[in-house]
Amino acid sequence: METGIQAHQFVHAVSSPRAAGICTEMLEVAAEATRAGDYDLAAEIYSSQLVDLQHPDRGICLLKADALAQAGRIAEALDSYCTAANIGKLRPDELQLLVVNIARTLREKELNIHGKAKSCHKSGNGDDDVEADTEAFEDEPLDLFSCRLCRCLLSEPTTMECGHTFCKHCLEKETVKDCIQCKHKLNKNDVQILPIGLRVNVILSSLLDKWFDSESKARRHWIEGEVSQKKHDYTDALEKYNKALELAPSVGRLLGQRAELHLESKNYSQAIQDAESLCRLNPLWPKAHYIKASALSKANRNDEALKEYFMCVALKPDWMMVKLEAQKVLSELFSSVFEKDGQPTPIHPLQGGPSTRLKPPALYGSLNPFTTPQKPGCSSQDLEFRVSKSSLCDGPSDSSKHPLSPSSEAEKPLLEDAKSLASVLAAPPGSLKRRHSGDGIAFSPPSKLLRPDEACSSSHLPAAYLWGRTVSSDLLDSRDMECSLCMRLFFEPVSTPCGHTFCLKCLERCLDHNPNCPLCKENLSEYLATRGFNKTLLMEEVLQRYLGDELAERKKVYEEEMKELANLNQEVPIFVCTMAFPTIPCPLHIFEPRYRLMIRRSMETGTKQFGMCIADELKGFADYGCMLEVRDVKFFPDGRSVVDTIGVSRFKVLSHGQRDGYNTAKIEYLEDKKVEGQELVELQKLYVSMYDQASGWFTSLKDNMTSQIISHFGHLPGKDPDPQGNPSGPAWAWWLLAVLPLDNRAQLTILAMPSLKDRLIAIRRVLIFVTRKRLR
Repeated sequence: METGIQAHQFVHAVSSPRAAGICTEMLEVAAEATRAGDYDLAAEIYSSQLVDLQHPDRGICLLKADALAQAGRIAEALDSYCTAANIGKLRPDELQLLVVNIARTLREKELNIHGKAKSCHKSGNGDDDVEADTEAFEDEPLDLFSCRLCRCLLSEPTTMECGHTFCKHCLEKETVKDCIQCKHKLNKNDVQILPIGLRVNVILSSLLDKWFDSESKARRHWIEGEVSQKKHDYTDALEKYNKALELAPSVGRLLGQRAELHLESKNYSQAIQDAESLCRLNPLWPKAHYIKASALSKANRNDEALKEYFMCVALKPDWMMVKLEAQKVLSELFSSVFEKDGQPTPIHPLQGGPSTRLKPPALYGSLNPFTTPQKPGCSSQDLEFRVSKSSLCDGPSDSSKHPLSPSSEAEKPLLEDAKSLASVLAAPPGSLKRRHSGDGIAFSPPSKLLRPDEACSSSHLPAAYLWGRTVSSDLLDSRDMECSLCMRLFFEPVSTPCGHTFCLKCLERCLDHNPNCPLCKENLSEYLATRGFNKTLLMEEVLQRYLGDELAERKKVYEEEMKELANLNQEVPIFVCTMAFPTIPCPLHIFEPRYRLMIRRSMETGTKQFGMCIADELKGFADYGCMLEVRDVKFFPDGRSVVDTIGVSRFKVLSHGQRDGYNTAKIEYLEDKKVEGQELVELQKLYVSMYDQASGWFTSLKDNMTSQIISHFGHLPGKDPDPQGNPSGPAWAWWLLAVLPLDNRAQLTILAMPSLKDRLIAIRRVLIFVTRKRLR
């Protein structure tokens, strides 16, 4: 049976262990039964021990009471606690099991919550974290438009470099060091943030103001009220909270904030009114009952406060701070009943049954504070209410304006001497009266909570508190979510540090030309240097959820573009620069915007390839070239990059074209014509002799020349066994053509040759010429 506390941790000492009638062995058996979870047996043994005593033993009474409480027999347990309290004052720590098990009974029988309830957070050292206790109520579900830090509607939404969005004022708090969702470090001294500070996301801010107009305005008033409250300007804070509640009367946390303000300003009657409304609005929110309990306790209405503390523990069993408070209040209530001027009330010895003075069935009934069932056939309008303005001064309040509120006066409990604990806790609905300075209106306990299948219709309740915030279809307009650069629906939206949002590809293309924001001209050099183009996840989710069809069509267009770009036959991007050869490295320094775009696209499509041609005065670029494959890219802060490429294959240009500023071509790949028979024999002889000649020439070079060649092109490649093994020819031949001092046009002629034999002969002629020239 779940209690939340191990029973063996609380062992009450027997007052007179040597008294006549006490059997030590039986007490040990009872203790063993308790440890084994057989609480009924333990209670029976303790009862039998008490019957044999002339005067009841306080310690055994408490042991019996604990056993009965853990067995779920609360009414009988209370009778034993009352007996012990009559003998001597009950300390708060002696009532731990009673509080826990009353809360468990409420949770399982009234709230219909079974299994392990949610726990409060623990501090790293294993102790209960007081701050965690105060924040533990933030367990209501979050929706798409909630800030993950304050758990409210995003106000001044600010998108971080990681792509997550939070309220600006939340990010400005000193305690926020990293993103709560992805743990990305938020370095507020970073050069990216310092020059311009945290900027509001312009698109998201305008969308939230449009979609949730009232709540957005209310949230701004709410934040202003919090600032005033921290400055102890309670009048201004209350004015701001009142304005916020006029705009958003069903925001429970806002109502709770105003109730806490009343507590701070010692306006307990108004705090009780707000807390009562809050409990009706959100009956399963632990903080609602905690605020109400605190207000009642401050108003010295401890018996009512106790019921709210029980609700808190029922909803959050490990909330240690509230359990201790409940134990303290319960201890005071026992004392107020059984003590008069410090003297205990006389009590007759127990004779095997419960005290006739205390009526356990009625007492047990008192532990169910939810005894007023809702009338059948109620409508959802019965659940709604209006929250009126509050004032800082305590005074009579108009009950018509506060239909859910107790009387306006905070008064002291009137516990007369003759009133028993049972009459305090077991008062039926409407019978718990107080002596008021005003009209004597009674304060009624809250109504019984309805189970889901018994609940009335709630179609009129705010969407934010039923299913989360949703955007009305009337307010949806795809034009509100268009990129200002391409004038199309956002695709892969990214937000700049200055707060503007663009499609990822559109922003990259703009930054290729200018390191400033396309809209506000803010310098984004540091942003560009980090290459931190992470998608704005909230905008992405909004598009998927509310404009799914339009986004799918936008994605289809993009994929078709990528498919077209990935076709390395129909439209190959051409870099017009220098000669390149198969298998030979070709490092490139990219600084022109058109080639930045070209290289980026080759990486995005996954081909990682583009063509290299030399310039041609008439056609723009030559009719032959070499395909290069990107092996690595290193970016500089200003957007420039160094691209490490290597030659892959030769091609012939069939047609020339252009795309987005760079050249393109329709091509066909070139391969060497294979030979057989006598031609192959002659090719092999030429192949071997030519390689030996090239090797001899390379080794005869001076050391400085050799070092330069090796640093740029590497060592002379080895000789392949099969000269026709590579469709483009042997790698050493291309290496030799690349290092020989030959004009680009002459190199292009040799590159275009489809015969390996002809190419080797041409290279040999050049080599012979270079060798003879050097000997002269």
